[in-house]
Amino acid sequence: MAFVRDQLKAGRQAYVVYPLVEESDKMDLKNAVTEYENLQAEFPEYRLGLLHGKMKPAEKEAVMREFRDGNIDMLVATTVIEVGVDVPNANIMVIEHAERFGLSQLHQLRGRVGRGRERAYSYFLYPPEAPLTETAHDRLQTIASHTDLGAGMQVAMKDLEIRGAGNLLGGEQSGHIAGVGFDLYVRLVGEAVASFKGETDEQLGEIKIELPVDAHLPHDYVPGERLRLEAYKKLATVVDEAGLAEIEAELVDRYGTPPEPVRNLLEVARLRTVARAAGIGDIGVQGTFVRFGPLELRESQTLRLQRLYKGSIVKPALSQILVPRPMTAPVAGQPLRDKEVLAWAASLIKAVVMDNVGEAAQAAAGARSGTR
Repeated sequence: MAFVRDQLKAGRQAYVVYPLVEESDKMDLKNAVTEYENLQAEFPEYRLGLLHGKMKPAEKEAVMREFRDGNIDMLVATTVIEVGVDVPNANIMVIEHAERFGLSQLHQLRGRVGRGRERAYSYFLYPPEAPLTETAHDRLQTIASHTDLGAGMQVAMKDLEIRGAGNLLGGEQSGHIAGVGFDLYVRLVGEAVASFKGETDEQLGEIKIELPVDAHLPHDYVPGERLRLEAYKKLATVVDEAGLAEIEAELVDRYGTPPEPVRNLLEVARLRTVARAAGIGDIGVQGTFVRFGPLELRESQTLRLQRLYKGSIVKPALSQILVPRPMTAPVAGQPLRDKEVLAWAASLIKAVVMDNVGEAAQAAAGARSGTR
């Protein structure tokens, strides 16, 4: 709370938010009141207020008016403040037990601060002793990665993907969207409709690559939206190295030397062709590991994997392998560039899954010097 104290000392105001107080949940109210009392003891020199759903409307209005007028420095509240009076001077939001909130709630609460000139800060706290559920982790990761102005649409789409949505062709709730993701679900519905109409079209399988790399077509490199979409489509459907070389040559010819994000995007496309050839449909980060699946390794491939990449985990039941994520380049302490991370993933697939002996030797050298 040292940073919060510094902001209060500078004349700013702060929210401390607890989960919604339900009619049948007296524990939440007790926790909020206890937090209020603890903060009063920790910040005796500042004025604190308490606001929750069990208060009468007149009481809530009075507290909120005091906070707006600057007579309260820190407001301990429940989600009753999701929609309310703007307080431009409030630039700190501390949300306790953030794992219990919905994604739309977190985004709405975060919007209560930063309405003035001062930079705003939101802290999403959760108990370290209790493991997060996968859904809670996805929510917090989404809210942390979408901080730009106008990010509400991306947050809403991710919320839709996490929670699921009604069947696009009927009124019942569909379970497919939660399993395959919104984009793929819409594509599957489109394919089903096209098939019903007799408009079948052979399409490539979905390859999902989620690695922390900066790979995109900058607006100042490919200026038109239609042209960017056209290039993205070509890169998403390329099937071999020759096709990728043609796309790269076309980009250079039309737009000049590709900047780093475009070169990374080409490497993503190259990795996608390798993954497709190996039958891998999902590559993503899972903690300190990179996940590859679905695939089933033979015993010889498993031994090669564990020899080349120490600490790798094979999960036959999930048809996945987890490989320690490379953190440094051969030069000690120098971080791997995005392009090198993608090349490393492609090399691993070739060495282990596709039984490429030359790639295996190269991967062994890289594993000894480039991971930790």
